[in-house]
Amino acid sequence: MRTFDKVHLQNLDKIYRLNLVNSCTGYKSANLLGTCSTDGLLNVAVFSSVTHLGSQPAMLGFILRPTTVPRDTYKNIRETGHFSVNHITDKLIKPAHQSSAKYEAYESEFDKTDMEAVFMDGLPVPFVAASPVKLYCKYLNEYPIKENGTIHIIAAIEKIYVDADLLQPDGWLQLDKGNVVAVNGLDGYAMPKLMDRFAYARPHQEVQSLLNDASQNTTSL
Repeated sequence: MRTFDKVHLQNLDKIYRLNLVNSCTGYKSANLLGTCSTDGLLNVAVFSSVTHLGSQPAMLGFILRPTTVPRDTYKNIRETGHFSVNHITDKLIKPAHQSSAKYEAYESEFDKTDMEAVFMDGLPVPFVAASPVKLYCKYLNEYPIKENGTIHIIAAIEKIYVDADLLQPDGWLQLDKGNVVAVNGLDGYAMPKLMDRFAYARPHQEVQSLLNDASQNTTSL
């Protein structure tokens, strides 16, 4: 097994270090954030840092890289207060990755990729038409991370759109049915496959499968 200590990491080639550190923490969520500028220009960008923060109220967060260069997603969110989060599928990985290219502010990534923008219920932000899970989010707050200049954006989930065949009777979403992918590092896209689902874990009780044990029901969740 190879070992990399702090000194090794600091002296690695930049690209090697980027790849190593971005992939060593494991698989990450793969999402496209859709925004609209005050001038009506649509923007969509790939993010691998969207995380669940709470369900009551429904909240999520994501990490924004330092704003030492223009960040259209951040600018649009701060100006309009809203954005969409769209899950990436196997058929979206190439255009989603292309959205990370540094386009000019007047260029829309929707126009530069194969992704189709769609507006839902008159909401003011674009969603990715082909995404099986779409979230409408409202900016709440942000917390600067002084150690590296990034920003933790906090948002409320105000609407959830989900393809019906992913939704299970207890509200759980089986994402592999929608071919939802994960990100490995900066540029690797992987297809997760459900292996099992378990009942709520309790001390001194054997873990029970919700998929393979007919005696279990999801009300225990």
